Amino acid sequence: MLAGSAFALGRTRATIDSQPMHALLKLISTDFDGTLFAEFEDPPIPLELQELLGALQRRGAKWVVNTGRDLSSLMEALARANISVEPDYLVLVEREIHCHRDSRYVGLEEWNGPCHRLHTELFERVRGDLPRLAEWIQARFHATLYEDAYSPLCLIARSNGDMDAIHQHLEEYCRTVPRLSVVRNDVYARFSHDAYNKGTALGEIARRLGLHPRQAFAVGDHLNDLPMLSREHAESLAAPANAVPAVRDAVRRQGGYLSPRSHGRGVTDAIKYYLAGGPAGELNFNNDPGRMRLHN
Repeated sequence: MLAGSAFALGRTRATIDSQPMHALLKLISTDFDGTLFAEFEDPPIPLELQELLGALQRRGAKWVVNTGRDLSSLMEALARANISVEPDYLVLVEREIHCHRDSRYVGLEEWNGPCHRLHTELFERVRGDLPRLAEWIQARFHATLYEDAYSPLCLIARSNGDMDAIHQHLEEYCRTVPRLSVVRNDVYARFSHDAYNKGTALGEIARRLGLHPRQAFAVGDHLNDLPMLSREHAESLAAPANAVPAVRDAVRRQGGYLSPRSHGRGVTDAIKYYLAGGPAGELNFNNDPGRMRLHN
C-alpha cells in the first residue's frame, strides 16, 4: 500500500473511532454494480471505502449490499474484488433478504417466503400474456428474451434507446395488472411484484433492527435503486457522479448528496459528508472537491 493511501486510511479510522455512536449512521445501504463496485478499476472497491465501512461496522452500524444480482454472482464478484469487509445483510435480485451468520448468508424466511409465494401467484396471472408481449418486442427490436427463477419475462436490449421504448410499453402493460412492476437497470429488465423492491427490503431490515429512516443511508446509480433512494426508507441519500439523470434528480430533489466522483469514491465522499453533519456540517475541500477533511 502506498504511504499516502495508508495515511488516508488511518485518518478515516481515526475520524470514525473518535465519533460518538449517536453521531454515526447506523444502517448503510449500497447498490453494488456501478456504485460500490466498478469492475475495471483497481481495486474495484476503493480501499478507503472498505476501511470506512469496516470502521462503521466496528461501531455497531450494519451494512447492506442492495443489488439486482443473485447470491452466487454477488459472492463471485466480492471474491474477485478481494474485499476486506463483509456485508451484514444482502438484498438480492432487488427483493430477497439474506443475513450474515456464522460465515455464510442465510435467507430471511419470514420475508423471503411470502415474497416467493406472491411472485409465483402474480406471474401465473401474466403468463398467458407473455407470447403477445414477446411478439411486440421482437417485431420492433433486437433483444434477448428469457425466463429465469426470478421472472417469467427477462430481457436484454441492444441499447438504452431500445430499452426506453420497451420499458415504456411494459409499464403500460403493468398498469393493467394489479401489483405488477418492471425493474430496470441499464439495458436489463424483468417483472416483479411492486411490494418487493430495494426500498421495501431496506425498510424491513431497518424495522427488524429497530432503526428509524433518519439513521439510514442509501446510495445508488440506476433506475432499480430509486425505491431505496427515498426518504421513506433513508433520510441520508446519495448518488455518485456516474448515476443516471433520473437518480441524480431524485436525490437532488430530496436534498441528498451528489458526489463529484464516480463509483466507490463517490460513495466514500457521501458517507463522509453525512458523518460530518450533512448540509449543517463543516466541510473543508482540497483542490479535488471529492477529498474532504472531517471535523468533530
